[in-house]
Amino acid sequence: MDSATKGYTRRDFFRATTLAAALPLGRSAPAAPTAPAAPTQSPAAAPADGAALAWLEGRPDFIAGTTFGVPWPRGAFRPDQPFTVQGAAGDLPAQSWPLAYWPDGSLKWTAHALGAGAPPDAALRVRPGTARARADHAVAVRRGADGYVVGTGVIECVVPLRGAALVRTIRRGGRDIAHNVRLVALCDDQPEGSTRRSAFESAVEQVTLEQEGPVRSVLRLQGRHRDEARGWLPFTVRLYFYAGAESVRVMHTFVFDGDEHKDFVRGIGLTLDVPMRDEMHDRHVRFAGENGGLWAEGVRNLTGLRRDPGADVRRAQLAGERCPPVSDRVRPLLHLVPAWGDVSLSQLSADGFHIRKRTKAGCGWIEAAWGRRAPGCGYVGGVSGGMAFGLRDFWQRHPTQLDIRDAHTDMARATVWMWSPDAPAMDLRFYHDGMGMETHAQELQGLDITYEDYEKGFGTPAGVARSSEITLWAFEATPPRERLVQIARAVQTPPQLAPASTHILATEVFGTLWSLPDRSTPARAAIEDQLDARFDFYRREVEQRHWYGFWDYGDIRHTYDADRHEWRYDVGGFAWDNSELSPDLWLWYSFLRTGRADIFRMGEAMIRHTSEVDTYHLGRFAGLGSRHNVQHWGCSAKQVRISTAVYRRFYYYLTGDERIGDIMREVLDADRKLDAVDPVRKLANQPPKGPYPARISFGTDWASLVANWLAEWERSGSAHYRDKILTGMRDIAAMPHGFFNGDRMGYEPDTGHLHNMIGTNVKALHLNAVFGAVEIFDELIRLTGDKAFEAAWLDYCELFNAPVDEQRRRLGMPHGATHALYVGHSRLTAYAARKRNDPALARRAWHEFAGEGKPRPFRTVHVAGPDALNPVDEVPWASTNETAQWGLAAIQNLALIGAALPRT
Repeated sequence: MDSATKGYTRRDFFRATTLAAALPLGRSAPAAPTAPAAPTQSPAAAPADGAALAWLEGRPDFIAGTTFGVPWPRGAFRPDQPFTVQGAAGDLPAQSWPLAYWPDGSLKWTAHALGAGAPPDAALRVRPGTARARADHAVAVRRGADGYVVGTGVIECVVPLRGAALVRTIRRGGRDIAHNVRLVALCDDQPEGSTRRSAFESAVEQVTLEQEGPVRSVLRLQGRHRDEARGWLPFTVRLYFYAGAESVRVMHTFVFDGDEHKDFVRGIGLTLDVPMRDEMHDRHVRFAGENGGLWAEGVRNLTGLRRDPGADVRRAQLAGERCPPVSDRVRPLLHLVPAWGDVSLSQLSADGFHIRKRTKAGCGWIEAAWGRRAPGCGYVGGVSGGMAFGLRDFWQRHPTQLDIRDAHTDMARATVWMWSPDAPAMDLRFYHDGMGMETHAQELQGLDITYEDYEKGFGTPAGVARSSEITLWAFEATPPRERLVQIARAVQTPPQLAPASTHILATEVFGTLWSLPDRSTPARAAIEDQLDARFDFYRREVEQRHWYGFWDYGDIRHTYDADRHEWRYDVGGFAWDNSELSPDLWLWYSFLRTGRADIFRMGEAMIRHTSEVDTYHLGRFAGLGSRHNVQHWGCSAKQVRISTAVYRRFYYYLTGDERIGDIMREVLDADRKLDAVDPVRKLANQPPKGPYPARISFGTDWASLVANWLAEWERSGSAHYRDKILTGMRDIAAMPHGFFNGDRMGYEPDTGHLHNMIGTNVKALHLNAVFGAVEIFDELIRLTGDKAFEAAWLDYCELFNAPVDEQRRRLGMPHGATHALYVGHSRLTAYAARKRNDPALARRAWHEFAGEGKPRPFRTVHVAGPDALNPVDEVPWASTNETAQWGLAAIQNLALIGAALPRT
């Protein structure tokens, strides 16, 4: 990070706006970093009534605290502007801080937090004004010599600076409810028939107070898993504390840094100790089931005995309440009734979980219950207090498990397993041995037949990561059954607020390439229906094809195999998509225009996956992503077009999610890897690198880097990354044919300079505009006002799909690209038509969108019987490349040249 950024950290942002929220209008607060203003543009009128908000899935039963982002028009609010969140009965206690700034220093995005409690009935609104203080509960952070003590007004957590414990103690009502919250991991030296198993525990090395405020405070813990021999699996854990909450949210990330041939993770989880103070029949275990169900039993059950302990006793135990005195006939014999100290719920597949229990270690397990999809929430405790715990995406990220151990002793232990120890070991080895591809020529032959970009040693998982979201709830007594069902719903689908689509569109924070749905003509309605149909198809495919699992959930497949009635899951580069041709962008622009919760949730799962699993976070490929493959990390094409922030910015700004913020900063200097991992090293007829440190393409490389730098510029005001953007823009505009000289350019990472390597020749690649270049360039043009860059880009947009004769007339020669992705590139023509106010270009764009030849209907065909393992509804020609690009073209053409669309 450059010196300008180092001087103003994220924690400074938080503190600045916490102060700003407490200051009356007219008093100054610490200034946010700013960059020189772009060319003069009249500031937008400040929205006097603020921004309307809505709950994605409707008003929830309760919130345990929530955070959301809101955009603002350029020039509308100064950096120290305070905000309040307004409900039907007035302002709510809230906390606000900036997420991004416009080039003139005005606020672009702000984040806002609400504490725990029942949400108001009416719609909410963020508006300028001084936030109201919370009268009953507020988050309080005390720093001691050996750690932090954080209170929400309901619970208090002691977080040490070093050692195994993430949280030493969780207290409520003056009583310790849990001790020693820590990470655990199990490792075998073989995937089967292990000769050595090692157990690891968290070792915290650094604790940082990232945010301190009355409504929300955040601690960031970093360390490694350790045994007596080594430390590995580095982790980052964030602890989120909200005012009035009886829970703490735990965001856990680990990075695999082992040898996939020797280190086979057998389990990774979070565990905690729970004091057990009550009689055995007043101790309870709970597991949430499907459709609001709950498995609820006592450690020592008093129902079903031969002798009745009393109806009031049975009723109280079933309700989790303190039992009245047991009947005199039963009381002396209670010690002969088994106490079940160990209980487990294992979800080893997406379609089945089972619950088993035993009295204690050394005794046999008894099968207790079965179900299909558990929401991943459990409880252990008694009438004097206990802990609930939940893992989000529990069945979707199988194999997972919830364990309760030693509930019959003075100290129970609960473990949330993100990878179940009952499952086979995590085997991350490459799926083949090279199959004779020992030379470069043989690797190219493999690419030719299976579309797999194989290179020995490149298909490594070392450096990939996974994040998981866990919530811990401390109770003074066993909660009612309905309460645990509510908690299970909140764990699986945390309530999320989002600003109205109309407000986001009006601010132009994501440019002007999208519009709201409009079915006012038959042609518009047909396109809108097709957009809905394509999303609904992929949403159903996730379920129909079971695109679930720890490493897989969130990704989708690349290309379909109509002969097998299956996606090409085992064919080289046709298997997992890994963001190829921007399905991420398709989902996020679809959400922006519709506000649909199901689109948001699918996009959220994709972001969690692609930013973690498809991106390297340490090692030789750190900052780069992996192209599509049978395994997410299998392809040897390690490229910035996969790791780019262009796919992450939407979710980050809508949620303020710190983990995604981390990842966007991890990739800032990925351009320094382009020499060692040349993205075009295997392609024929490439210009020699010459005197330049690297060679890159403007679309698959430079535009992706620019997205990273833009995110940092707007987040921190970094002059360093701003200048790298502006330097490249000037260099491209100065080339003889602009972007047609940019398919391969010489690149200097130190300065950001780009160099023409093909002289007066022209060249275009069909991939250059399909990894976020269109979207990012639109934003850059609006932010900087660079007319030369805009003119060069408009020439490219107008000529890419143009007839060859026109290319020859304007460029002196054809640019050489095929008509691949012809429909997707219609949005470039539309962009030029809109910017140049050219009706003929607009008509040409809609003609291109219609495609060459008769369009294929996007309809499903039902396949059943022996032709498929399970009945399926397929689109035989389905391709995620085509779907993502068609969807983006439809959205952008409607926004840019909708008026030129024929009625039918």
